[in-house]
Amino acid sequence: MKTLRLDKGQIEVVDDRIVKILKAKSGMERLNMVWDAWTFYEKTIRAYLKNKHPEWTEEEIRKEIVKRVTYGSK
Repeated sequence: MKTLRLDKGQIEVVDDRIVKILKAKSGMERLNMVWDAWTFYEKTIRAYLKNKHPEWTEEEIRKEIVKRVTYGSK
């Protein structure tokens, strides 16, 4: 097994087995995985924000989601 480097120069480490699995998937399967992850994130953060800030409008929630997704760079 290779040594994993976890520092500021390494964002994430993908296990060789995962690489093999992902390479075997079609482009559409990989896109579906990303879409499912995004949908889960968006629904989760939306529910959190609605609970934490019940007074916020949908527009305020949308703007906060955009801010979080873009790390405040927008």
